[in-house]
Amino acid sequence: MSFDEFRALVARHAPSGISSTAIPGVLVSRMNDGGSQDESTTGTVLAVVAQGTKRLSVGGTIHDYGVGQYLVASVDLPVSGHFIDATPDHPALGFGLELRPEVIAEMMLTAAAAEFNRPARGESSPPAIAVGATSARLLDATLRMLRLLDHPRDIPILAPMIEREILWLIMSDEQGATVRQLGLADSSLSRVRHVVRWMREHFAESLRVDDLAELARMSPSAFHRAFHAVTSMSPIQYQKSIRLQEARLRLLAKPGDIGATAYAVGYESPSQFSREYRREFGASPSEDAASLRASARP
Repeated sequence: MSFDEFRALVARHAPSGISSTAIPGVLVSRMNDGGSQDESTTGTVLAVVAQGTKRLSVGGTIHDYGVGQYLVASVDLPVSGHFIDATPDHPALGFGLELRPEVIAEMMLTAAAAEFNRPARGESSPPAIAVGATSARLLDATLRMLRLLDHPRDIPILAPMIEREILWLIMSDEQGATVRQLGLADSSLSRVRHVVRWMREHFAESLRVDDLAELARMSPSAFHRAFHAVTSMSPIQYQKSIRLQEARLRLLAKPGDIGATAYAVGYESPSQFSREYRREFGASPSEDAASLRASARP
């Protein structure tokens, strides 16, 4: 099946950047510039590429995905990434669908999902980010979802059905384990997601891996293995990345308040904060904040 209509629909409905649509949970994106490496978090999402290629780095693992491929993210991870070949004349275009654990959990209770057994004890956790090939059926479903944008009256009735179709296609695909475990409340991925959510809300607090393991209802060694398998990072690395991203956002608003920002995100030493900030973003806090503010001006 040709990607031409898919590309044209995304291009018509995506203004610039990542945009929500009239369909709940459906996103479209247009990136006109590959730009430098940007830092963000993934959210839990399915992304299908219509044009261009993106490179994501998480915990030292690189994920490239382009036309004919999709990416699924089942845990909200800090990532850095950029589009390799986007230009104003040839922008990167994509379709996104937010993955809702409650919908996946409901689908996992159906008879059709009975073949997907829970992972055996000792089986490794699926990664939180995975790349797969966009099948003709998945492309057809995303096309029908995008066509609804031209028929808003149909959205409340048809969009939920197409969402479930898309979810089923990726749940039963080669990367399905990553998606299915979103719906399993007792899966190791869901336990790690629970801890990640707590860490994002308490990023400035000191942490002990033993306490996080208790929160996940796992032994410290099993928790550490599961956390690294899912996120490609240790808990300490994850916390540092979240702290530095939060600091970057604060410095964009108040670039001169470096010491206060360091303490606010959990650092006890401004000098350590500055060293780790430079290591993460390639510039000192003051230099990076000035560059961000300059690029944000019209």
